[in-house]
Amino acid sequence: MKILVADDDKEILEALSIYLTQEGYEVETAADGLEAAKILAQGGVSLAVLDVMMPGLDGIGVLEKLRKSSNIPVIILSAKDEEQDKICGLEAGADDYLAKPFSAPELLARIKSQLRRYNTLGGAEPTEGVYRTGGLVVDDVKKTVTVDGEPVRFTPVEFGILKLLTASAGRVFSIGEIYEQVWKEPAYSAENTVAVHVRRIREKIEINPKEPKYLKVVWGVGYKIEKY
Repeated sequence: MKILVADDDKEILEALSIYLTQEGYEVETAADGLEAAKILAQGGVSLAVLDVMMPGLDGIGVLEKLRKSSNIPVIILSAKDEEQDKICGLEAGADDYLAKPFSAPELLARIKSQLRRYNTLGGAEPTEGVYRTGGLVVDDVKKTVTVDGEPVRFTPVEFGILKLLTASAGRVFSIGEIYEQVWKEPAYSAENTVAVHVRRIREKIEINPKEPKYLKVVWGVGYKIEKY
């Protein structure tokens, strides 16, 4: 399984390459965003770790280019432990965010978690279930989503949230419930993370995201997919 690590810090690249290789992964490295984008365009990468601040093309730019053609998991790295940086990464389509400095074992744990989620939600082990409400169809067998017959592309995390809500259309899920069931982690600070992904899902399935037909907020409680 191949992992791309892109960072302009050569010491970080070397250290992570050695560590992840010892853990059994094939590792490719890139010292700038343009090199990272070129490697990703060639295909064959299972997960990308992208630093935000890189010369040529920053990590957000690389991610935006990637999301036009691929839903592989992406973990964003940033030296700035600020909420706005995290939100920018998530809005661009990142699956996870890690602030520098970080430990290699922590990054490894997040890599394993994202790959498990991708293999489950991305199609490696499909489970039965096609969920419909109005013109929204979430097919958990083919791992596809259509809205009024038109296919819509989702990242594994977005698909996981939408499947969870659509499979129980009409039920309200709290932010904590959504995070724990999709991320499979305790929901310590999940509010903004879930909200960003919900916003991206709305942009993909709603005619007018500001007046959603399907994905609705129940103020003070959580989110639900309307049952039709």
